[in-house]
Amino acid sequence: MGIIEIAPDGFGFVSTSEGDFFVPASKTGGAIDGDTVEVAPGARADASKGEHRASRRPTARVVRVVKRAHDTLVGRYEIADPFGVVVPEDPRIRFDVFTMRADNPEIPDGAIVRVRMVAFPSRNEAATGVIEDVLGMDGEPGMDIEAIIARKHLETRFSDESIAQALEASVDEADALACGYADERDRFVFTVDPVDARDFDDAISVEPRRVGDGIAWPPDARWRLGVHIADVSHYVPWSSPVDLDARRRATSVYLVDRVIPMLPEALSNDVCSLVPGSPRRVFTVDAFLDGEMSVVACDFHKALIVSRARLSYEQALCCIEADLHGKSACEAAAQMDGCAFPEGFVPLDETAKIKVFEALKALNQFARTRLKTRMAAGGIDLDRSEAKVRLDKDQTPLEVVVRKRTLATSCIEEAMILANECVAQQLVARDMPGLFRVHEPPSHDALTHLVSVLQEFGYDAFVDMNEVVAGSPLAIQRVLERARSRSEEALVSLLVLRSLQRAVYADSCKGHFALATDAYCHFTSPIRRYPDLVVHRMLAASIEGKSQTYTAECDSLPWLAEHTSNM
Repeated sequence: MGIIEIAPDGFGFVSTSEGDFFVPASKTGGAIDGDTVEVAPGARADASKGEHRASRRPTARVVRVVKRAHDTLVGRYEIADPFGVVVPEDPRIRFDVFTMRADNPEIPDGAIVRVRMVAFPSRNEAATGVIEDVLGMDGEPGMDIEAIIARKHLETRFSDESIAQALEASVDEADALACGYADERDRFVFTVDPVDARDFDDAISVEPRRVGDGIAWPPDARWRLGVHIADVSHYVPWSSPVDLDARRRATSVYLVDRVIPMLPEALSNDVCSLVPGSPRRVFTVDAFLDGEMSVVACDFHKALIVSRARLSYEQALCCIEADLHGKSACEAAAQMDGCAFPEGFVPLDETAKIKVFEALKALNQFARTRLKTRMAAGGIDLDRSEAKVRLDKDQTPLEVVVRKRTLATSCIEEAMILANECVAQQLVARDMPGLFRVHEPPSHDALTHLVSVLQEFGYDAFVDMNEVVAGSPLAIQRVLERARSRSEEALVSLLVLRSLQRAVYADSCKGHFALATDAYCHFTSPIRRYPDLVVHRMLAASIEGKSQTYTAECDSLPWLAEHTSNM
C-alpha cells in the first residue's frame, strides 16, 4: 500500500514498504494523483512497449483505492443536457465528472468550477458530483491562478478567532525587557532582501572585536555575526487560533500575482516584520568567529532590536563589489543610490553607510570562507536560477526575469545556513526534540541513471563514474565543476538535482547530504514556514525551560514532520 503519483501521460508510481512500483496507465484502477492505493505486483516494466522507457521498476496494478486524496476537483463546465460535465483542469485526471444541469441552470458553458465528488468512476459507472463553487470564466485574467488555489486546496481565509488574536498582538518593549529579553536596540542590525520581498523576518549584524565594548568575547573570537529572527513563537502559542491556522497551512505560498501567507497580515506584515526604525522582538543566534572566520562559539537568546536599514540585494552587491575593487564606503554609497530601492527603504546617513559597508565587507569574507569549507567537506553547490514574472499594476505580465545567485545573495544565504546549523547542533547537544531538515544520500539507482547521461557528454574521461555511482559528494562536485560555463551546464545541474533525494522534515536528526553537515534544521523563516516556528519553541525550551504544552508539542512532531514535508 502506498500513495500513487500520476504522470501527465497517465502512468503512475507507488512507493510501498515492499519497494517502488510502476503502474501502467491501463492499470491505475481509477486512482488519481495522491490517492492511497493497494497494489498487486506484476512483471517488470517492458521498456520496448514505450510506456515508460526510463522505468526499471517492477510493474503493479491498483487493486483498490484505500483513501481518496481529493474530495473536490476543479475543471471547465460544459453543458451537455441533461448534464453539466466538468472536465478536470489537471491533465493527470483522465475522467469527466457528471452533474445534473437542472441543479445549476445558471452556470454558463466555459465556467471554471469546483465540484464536490459524490462518486468516483468505476467499471460500470461514471464519476458524479455537485457544483460547489463557480470560480470564474475560462480565459479570464487570473483564472489560472484561482484554479491552482482551488486545485491545491489552499486556504485563503483565516478564522475570525485567528484574526482577532493577531490584531491584539503588540511588541510591548517594557514587557519584553521585564521578561528577560536582552536590550540590544543599540546594535547596528539591518536586513537584506529582494527588492520586491513581502516578508522580513531575518536581519543580520557583523561587529569586530573592540576593547571595552562590553561583550563577553570567547578568547579566540574576532568577530560577532548576529542572525536575528522575528520571535514569532511569542505571538503564536501552541494550539492558539493562529497556531491552528498556521499548522494546517504549514507554509506561505508564493504565486505569480499574490502571496497566501501562513500568518495573518497583522503579524506577518506588522509586529513580526523587522521594519526599519521600529523595535521588534527577535530570537538571536550570535556566532563568534576567529580571524579565519571559523565559528568558535555560539550564543542563543531573545532580544529587543531595532533594524537600522532595509537593503535590497542589488544595494548590498554594490557595497561588496566596491570593496573588491578597492573603493571606499562613500563610493559604494554612491553606487547604492543608483539601485532600485526596496519598499520601506529609509535613506542612510553617512555613519550608517559606513557601518553597512564594513559589515558587508566582513560578511563577504565570512561567506567565501564558509562556502570553501563546506565544499571541502563534500557539500553540493547547485547554482540555481529563479524565474520571476514581473507584472504591471493591472496584473498583466510584462516579462520573465531570471534571478541568479550573486555575492550578496550568497552572503545572506551562508549566514542563514550557519544559524540553522548552529541551532540544530544546540538541540542535539541538549538532547532536545525538534523538526530537523533531513537530506539523505542519493540512491544507487538514481546515480546509475545519471551516469548514463554523463557518459553521453564524455564526462567519464574527467570524472570516475564508479565514484559517482557510489555517491561520492566530491565526485558529484567534479561533475558540476566540469559542467560550469559549458552549453550543457543547466541540463547537468538539473539532472544532478533530480538524482538527489528530496529533503524532508523529520522528528530526528539524520544529517544533510547536500550541505555536508550532521545536523541541520530550519530556524530562519518562522513567518512563512511552520517547522521554523516549531524549532523556535524547542530552542526556547532548551534555554528557558519546558512549557506546559511541551509534552503535547513533542507528541505531535512525527505527524507534523510528514504534514509539513507534504505541504
